[in-house]
Amino acid sequence: MSRTTRRWFIAVLLGGTPMVLIGVAALAIYAGIYDIAADEPHSQPIFWLMQMMRDRSIAARATDAVPADISDPKRIASGAAQYEEMCSTCHLAPGMKRTEISWGLYPRAPELRRRSQLTPAEQFWVVKHGIKMTGMPSWGVTHDDELLWDIVAFLRKMPELTADEYQPLVRGASKTHEEMIQEMEMRGGDDHAGHHGQQ
Repeated sequence: MSRTTRRWFIAVLLGGTPMVLIGVAALAIYAGIYDIAADEPHSQPIFWLMQMMRDRSIAARATDAVPADISDPKRIASGAAQYEEMCSTCHLAPGMKRTEISWGLYPRAPELRRRSQLTPAEQFWVVKHGIKMTGMPSWGVTHDDELLWDIVAFLRKMPELTADEYQPLVRGASKTHEEMIQEMEMRGGDDHAGHHGQQ
């Protein structure tokens, strides 16, 4: 084989192999080979890839400044009331047994009563924007940043709480979740009022 022929062969091989791989992947997707059922866990390589993508995406985008009063008891109590209403069904709470929804989710919703490795800014980003294909909604569509930071304040506190401490904290909020939403709508936060009005 001449040098020129060998170069052409290598060029065709390098250029054609990716196209073949893409074609095979497209065919597999179209044929429905990969099982996306929630009761069929991902393979380890797929799970690792999705986890890595999630973690790096959050870290790259979580740039909001953390409020100085993140440890304020009023914020924590407000966040506790919202968490009970919006989050506990999936993520559970101190002393709470697994719910039917939490059993059926895949990927399984993390139990937030356990200490998280996420920073406050990362927790805020997840609460505000949600995560695709996990069941985690974007609460920023219906809630303003003030309320969402209250939830983060509570998330930072929750791992320290017992079941006996959790419920009084929820009841100790100065307003119910509905009252907080009404107050937010009176503040005129973006288009959140419109989204609540469509419910």
